[in-house]
Amino acid sequence: MTLPPDFTLLQVVPELETGGAEQTTIDVAHAVVRAGGKALVATRGGRMAARLEADGGRLAQMPVQTKNPLVMLGNAARLVDLIRKEKVSIVHARSRAPAFSALWAAQATGTPFVATYHGVYNARNGLKRWYNAVMTRGDLVIANSDYTRGHVLAEHGIDPARIVSIPRGVDLERFNPSWVGAERVQALREAWGLDPKDRRVKLLLAGRLTRIKGHLMIVEAARLMKAQGREDFLIIFAGDDQGRTGYREEVEGAIAAAGLSGEIRLVGHCDDMPAAYQICDIAMLPTTKPESFGRTAVEPQVMGKPVLASDHGGTTETVLHGETGWLVKVDDAEAWASAMTKAIEMGPARLAAMGQAAANRARRLYSVDAMCEATLDAYAQVLAARNSGFARP
Repeated sequence: MTLPPDFTLLQVVPELETGGAEQTTIDVAHAVVRAGGKALVATRGGRMAARLEADGGRLAQMPVQTKNPLVMLGNAARLVDLIRKEKVSIVHARSRAPAFSALWAAQATGTPFVATYHGVYNARNGLKRWYNAVMTRGDLVIANSDYTRGHVLAEHGIDPARIVSIPRGVDLERFNPSWVGAERVQALREAWGLDPKDRRVKLLLAGRLTRIKGHLMIVEAARLMKAQGREDFLIIFAGDDQGRTGYREEVEGAIAAAGLSGEIRLVGHCDDMPAAYQICDIAMLPTTKPESFGRTAVEPQVMGKPVLASDHGGTTETVLHGETGWLVKVDDAEAWASAMTKAIEMGPARLAAMGQAAANRARRLYSVDAMCEATLDAYAQVLAARNSGFARP
């Protein structure tokens, strides 16, 4: 199915700083522009806004990240004006708080509404379940993995025909080892203070510094490894603390207390993740809570790197245990120490072979082109259903 020639997409996302939902917003906007449509993003803004505009998308800056009810109402009015002015074809919300404003604006203007469940939102009471359910009140729900789709069906009991699973996509051009020149790798090594003669096995944990990413558990696992006499590894934590200075200081303190200052390095935000994956031998995703998809388990596989990942959530779909990486018991430092040791002892040749198997599978299943094609097809189906009179009341 193809989009109409005058198609205009409005995506609503809290901010464009960093993360999977934000990257997907940029990717889909670019795909719409390439298909001949217009792509608008209502957001507070952020470091990825320049990429959006470079790709031909347009920024509509407004405080959609807020949970203040009065500001949310103001956002709804702003979105109504934007929808009417730009003749928006579909409104696509990617987070719960802005989804309320986006849904109200879509309903006020009779515009189809789509929402993506980018995470598994837990609900401990009826009010929170109602809050989460805003993502299911439109024409279509997009889940970013089969794991997420199953959660939405179990949690909200919606018609299975109104929810489609579209896995996140990876830009196969950007994440292509052939396009990562030696100068980029060298520049990042220098920025991170890595000696090119350092032959230790390098394990990379990429992701924002937040407790659920498992940094403290990895510190403990590394302590156990060092206590066993192992000194042939270097662990790199690459990610922004996003204002969580207390947690960063806690991680730094744990590293110092364990005597691991030479084995674990915090390098901050990284703008060149393809080069980062080139530097590392093994990637890690030791989340303590299930990731709905786990982009940082897929990107390194596309780059030919095996992955150690927690055995829950979307990573159970994206990592094949023993073939493209390893699934490890959740939040268990001893299990992670054992798994890291096993991976290190495989040696470069066997790690490379596993990485190649990972790349072959990930490139087939998780390309950004496949994700965008499926998303645009979903938009076309929503428009067709509306035009044929089968839209939801």
